[in-house]
Amino acid sequence: MRKLTYCVAATLDGYIAGPDGQYDFFPFGGEEAAAILADFPETMPTPAREPLGIADRAARRFDTVVMGRATYDPGLKAGLTSPYAHLRQYVVSRTLVSPDPAVTVVDDPVALVRELKAQDGMDIWLCGGGKLAAALRDEIDELIIKRNPIVIGSGIPLFDGPFAPTDFAVAGTRTFDSGLTITTFSKVVR
Repeated sequence: MRKLTYCVAATLDGYIAGPDGQYDFFPFGGEEAAAILADFPETMPTPAREPLGIADRAARRFDTVVMGRATYDPGLKAGLTSPYAHLRQYVVSRTLVSPDPAVTVVDDPVALVRELKAQDGMDIWLCGGGKLAAALRDEIDELIIKRNPIVIGSGIPLFDGPFAPTDFAVAGTRTFDSGLTITTFSKVVR
């Protein structure tokens, strides 16, 4: 069965974006960028793939992306209707009408993920945001947190929902000279 993996950049204080959705404060370069491009090339938006030299690089982990409306909107406002054209794309929203035939809009994220998990394919990437991650907490099988040595004080948390303790175990950590860590956590099934 396919896994749902929440793979996301975060700050030391647990935010995935600033209060207004800003994410440009996350650095991307050096050995960290090389590792991310090698291990997770499919997580780069389609327009960035050629400039990054990975336009033809095959997916390693994911063939499907699920994102919330707030994650999708910045690209849409810039005219990018299909940000991950190299993946099957789903946006969770109760109000959006899909502006692109390559993007499927759904309003029930749990039903979507359960349906996707039952299908053949590679794993499913949950790329954001915090409210969607909270709604899918019980469906998330794995977390990959790219923790940056930055504190921002407020913003969009990793999980923006009700108090609901959920156990994960460290499956591996990679540390870089810059202080960035990429830690993989597997859900503890009780």
